Amino acid sequence: MGSELVYVNITPATVQPGQVRVATYEGWRYAVCNVEGTYHVVDDTCTHDDGPLGEGKLDGCAIVCPRHGARFDVRDGKVLSMPAAYPIRAYPTRVEAGQVQIGFTQPQLARGSRR
Repeated sequence: MGSELVYVNITPATVQPGQVRVATYEGWRYAVCNVEGTYHVVDDTCTHDDGPLGEGKLDGCAIVCPRHGARFDVRDGKVLSMPAAYPIRAYPTRVEAGQVQIGFTQPQLARGSRR
C-alpha cells in the first residue's frame, strides 16, 4: 500500500511540444517538459552545479542545462553528457482534466513530496 502513487496537479497542460516550463509544488521546483506531445517532469536542478534546468532547452528527449551544457534524458533522468555525473530525478507523470500531474508515494508526501 505504501508504494501506491498519489498524483498532484502541478501546472496546466499548456506547455507546447519542444518546450519546458518551471512549476512549483510545496516549495520545490520542477521542469515540466513536453516531448512531441508527451509530458515528462524532472527536478529543476542540475546535479553538476545546481543550474536551473527549466531555463534550459529541450533537444528531443534531452534537457540541456543552461550553465555548462550537461544533458539529461527527461524520460528517466539519466545523464547523457558531462559535466554532470549523477542523474536527475524523473517523476511518474500524467495529464488529467487539463492538468499535468506527478506521482508520489504516501511516504514521499509525508516527507514533503521529495525523496
